[in-house]
Amino acid sequence: MSDYKQAFIQFAIERKVLCFGEFKTKAGRLSPYFFNAGLFNDGDSLRQLGQFYAKAILAAGLPFDMLFGPAYKGIPLVSSIAIALAGMGHNYPFCFNRKEIKDHGEGGIQVGAPLAGRVLIVDDVISAGTSVRESVDLITGAEALPCGVVIALDRMERGTGTLSAVQEVTQTHGIPVISIINLDDLTDYLLHHDTLCRYLDAVTHYRQRYGTR
Repeated sequence: MSDYKQAFIQFAIERKVLCFGEFKTKAGRLSPYFFNAGLFNDGDSLRQLGQFYAKAILAAGLPFDMLFGPAYKGIPLVSSIAIALAGMGHNYPFCFNRKEIKDHGEGGIQVGAPLAGRVLIVDDVISAGTSVRESVDLITGAEALPCGVVIALDRMERGTGTLSAVQEVTQTHGIPVISIINLDDLTDYLLHHDTLCRYLDAVTHYRQRYGTR
């Protein structure tokens, strides 16, 4: 596992974004772990989060021309990622959307750089894929090209069918999904952790029941 992946897991645990125990998911499943990116809710957390996203993007080597953050969670994410990338010597334009069209001032639904070229969508997780679908529609409507999605965690968990939400996005839109970490990284981390290793069996059993490759 890459150093930045291990550091991200440690960071998420310290911020109580990643917790272990028993949690009921939206699908009604009892999960042995829970990830709530909304708890990255102070300036230093957001600064570090942007750096982890930037490292995952650069490690993936995916060519893109700009970043797009869907409202609302994507707005602070895309801002922090753009700043982190610029600090690493990669200056990219970014934009985000409003939920409602503004009918005064500059007007419109987009804020920031005009959508153009290859656009990388940023989000925290992919659940039902609704945010990605809306982003793809907005980007293609501006005659730009959605080229991928970057998220914090890929749970590698089946949705209503045989595919995971991430796999469904790739299949439906024909674009790759990059994640800072996935369930493989998490199980590897637990395997080598002195105290958290006690949760490994529960995570493994949950994956056997609901997981996908």
